[in-house]
Amino acid sequence: MPCVTPADQPAQPREPARLGSAERVAGLVLVGLQFGLMAALAGMAGLSRPEHPVGLTAWVLLAASMVMGLAALQANRPGNFNIRPQPHPQGRLVTHGIYRWVRHPMYAAVLLAATAAAASAAEGLRLVAWAAVLALLAVLTVKSMLEERWLAERHEGYLAYAQRTRRFFPGRF
Repeated sequence: MPCVTPADQPAQPREPARLGSAERVAGLVLVGLQFGLMAALAGMAGLSRPEHPVGLTAWVLLAASMVMGLAALQANRPGNFNIRPQPHPQGRLVTHGIYRWVRHPMYAAVLLAATAAAASAAEGLRLVAWAAVLALLAVLTVKSMLEERWLAERHEGYLAYAQRTRRFFPGRF
């Protein structure tokens, strides 16, 4: 989720529009689905030894997830964001660091970890695990779209930023 720091956008953010109860509930439902799917995937994960091809792939994906998550925290300090799609009330738009290339690196880190979990799931659970990854992708896409709508209302430069960066991964998506 894009974050904000005074260095990125010196102007004060605009007052956010009041969120209706349906929007707040939708945000909470999306967070619940996100964490439920993450827990299910964690339960299905069986990270193999790195010398096994599937195990190596899973470990590389997990390492990439950790690097991306840490890079997001480096650029977007705790206190500037929250887990709900509503922007933090005192948050400022962050467009430096990893946010220069992707708008939601924390979500991308979650997707990489979920992919590692699915790749390492036991053979009998792999189809269910991959279905959970696709469901998580759908949840995070909807969550990010909702968040982006609110960020555009709150931060004057958000639409221009969104046009030059990708949602989850540099390049195509």
